[in-house]
Parts: sequence; structure tokens; C-alpha cells
Amino acid sequence: MKISHIEHIGIAVKSLEEAIPYYENVLGLKCYSIEEVADQKVKTAFFKVGEVKIELLESTDPEGPIGKFIEKKGQGIHHLAFAVDGVDEALTEVEANGVALIDKKARKGAEGLNIGFLHPKSTLGVLTELCCE
Repeated sequence: MKISHIEHIGIAVKSLEEAIPYYENVLGLKCYSIEEVADQKVKTAFFKVGEVKIELLESTDPEGPIGKFIEKKGQGIHHLAFAVDGVDEALTEVEANGVALIDKKARKGAEGLNIGFLHPKSTLGVLTELCCE
């Protein structure tokens, strides 16, 4: 597996409406995309910082993964996403190295990326996403 860069950092927030002004007005970043990913029960907002993106994640359902994350841990960093050449190949490789997977195969995520998550119990407590176009 070859990681080319950090693709994005996912940050769980209670409200995009409340969080976006902080990123735009205080940090001077520009939100360039807002979309809903219905199957993940989340609404996202993206910012670019150089080559790395910041993905704000607002739950659309308290029983969804972001809703449960905020209930347990509050707002904050949710996951770290690395860009790889191929998600399916990377998932196979890390699983062969003993890493527990949340996704056995790539699925579609925000911005139409192919994504797959590694379980944080195998990644030193960091929910890790592998993604590619």
C-alpha cells in the first residue's frame, strides 16, 4: 500500500450551521462543498488547507455513526483519512497484516470517493479511513 497524502481529517460537529462560521470567519477557510451522504446518516462540509481537506460531519440521525460518536465523546476529531492508489487492495493488505476492518470492500463516501474504514482497536485508537477517487 502506498499512501500519497492525508486526504482529509473528519471532525464531528453538532451543527454545520454553527461550525462553518468558525472555520470561515475565525480561521479564514472557505467552505467549498456541502452534501448529504444518506447511507452514512451524515451531512458534510469541506474546506481545503493546502492539499489536505477538513471534513465537518453533522449527524442526520442520532442513531447514525456520527450521532453515536457525539453522544459518547462529544464534538471533535472523528477520523483521519489517507489517500491510497486502490482502496480494495489496501484493505486486503492491511487485513493480511492483522488489522481489523470495518469495511471489507470499498464503498462510496462523500465527494464520490471510494472509501474503507479500519477499526480503531487495530489502529492505536484512531478511526482510520483509506480513500481514492
